Amino acid sequence: MPYDRSAGLAESVRALADGELTSRQLVEACLARIEATQTSLNAFRIVRRSAALAEADAADRDLAAGVRRPLLGVPVAVKDDMDVAGEPTAFGCRGEFPPVTEDGEAVRRLRAAGAVIVGKTNTCELGQWPFTEGPAFGATRNPWQPRHTPGGSSGGSAAAVAAGLVPAALGSDGAGSVRIPAAWTHLVGIKPQRGRISTWPRGESFQGITVNGTLARTVADAALLLDAASGNHPQDPHRPAQLTLVDAVGRDPGRLRIALSLKPPFTALPARLRPEVRTRVLELARKLAALGHTVEEADPPYGQIGLTFVPRATVGIAERVREAPHPDLLDRRTLEAARLGRLLDGAPLRAARRAEATLRGRIGTFFTSYDMVLAPTTAAPPPHVGALLWLGQFATDRAMIAACPYAWPWNVLGWPGVNVPAGFTGDGLPVGAQLLGPADSEPLLVSVAAQLEAELRWHELWPPQPVTEDSPAA
Repeated sequence: MPYDRSAGLAESVRALADGELTSRQLVEACLARIEATQTSLNAFRIVRRSAALAEADAADRDLAAGVRRPLLGVPVAVKDDMDVAGEPTAFGCRGEFPPVTEDGEAVRRLRAAGAVIVGKTNTCELGQWPFTEGPAFGATRNPWQPRHTPGGSSGGSAAAVAAGLVPAALGSDGAGSVRIPAAWTHLVGIKPQRGRISTWPRGESFQGITVNGTLARTVADAALLLDAASGNHPQDPHRPAQLTLVDAVGRDPGRLRIALSLKPPFTALPARLRPEVRTRVLELARKLAALGHTVEEADPPYGQIGLTFVPRATVGIAERVREAPHPDLLDRRTLEAARLGRLLDGAPLRAARRAEATLRGRIGTFFTSYDMVLAPTTAAPPPHVGALLWLGQFATDRAMIAACPYAWPWNVLGWPGVNVPAGFTGDGLPVGAQLLGPADSEPLLVSVAAQLEAELRWHELWPPQPVTEDSPAA
């Protein structure tokens, strides 16, 4: 069959197994789309053309021999904070980085499942901000409206999937960095339980607040990629029990009690839910009620959870800055955050880490009354490219909190969340909502997300025109 960009991960696996096309044909088509959009969309930092074609040829030989693996021969992308053997891991930074010698554990597991890694996607510097741009690689743009950001920090992965360059991609989420770009590009984004997908060679990334997750157009594809990437390195400190999320797609979740939480958690700076986002989230709440669930407004008892986030985030930045080969090329905001992290790396960090158990206990009691939370993923639609790029530290923090105050508490807790598309603003900008649950609740979240998808058919909508070199980009 001819390559169709609307064929997702699961459909591509089936077509390859049935001999309807070859991995080389599929990978060549993806590489052609990446090349055609790189000048305008700019989703990739590294494109592994020769290596990916060699991997595709090897997959075709396996397929012809009757070998079957979960992702055999299917092209996927990974964010440029993940190690791919033979490639540098620049994580959005300027300068020359040496190639790494080994795959990270998540990439190793994707390869073991048969996936072809076509490239590494763009991310802002050290994944700190909800946009994907910088002097290291330029600006990654939103396929729905190229004058806007796809979000961040997994914006390259989100843009690549939303535009149909690859059927699915890995990202990472330390304060919403999978869920935010998923919301702003009309995708499903799964932030799993801490440790579900290994972050090795770092046992804990950013003091445990950052996890690896998946972006795809459908719940089934996001779950399939997560199942393939899941698992642990022998030295991982967090090792949750194994789950198979694909089995939860299409499973009846029963009649659930869902808390609609519209109030942002407490932050030192103001945040307000934009009316157009609130309207879209309320429409999802009504859809859940029509599906038989009980939905009522209630907010988890977050308390002062933000005080525990800052030490972990800034100490994590300080750790990365110490490893950077060219610290003189880093953004001034990165260096300021690292200075704060060095100050907090001691008693404040230890107190923040100890507080997690207390927070889990207190917020966990909320789930004796409710099965999950429905909340906005962001408070605002995606801003214009460049709107936050050259701001100072305080102005950047203020803009981030105003736009994205909802996602980060679940990173402190280490619990799972799933972004689902919630529709569009009057200006045609995508927004999303997140389903949030306690530890190990991914199957329930996935089953409800799949329920919504079956009703709303969000995966049938595509950006209004292909983003190519001739598309407007300024």
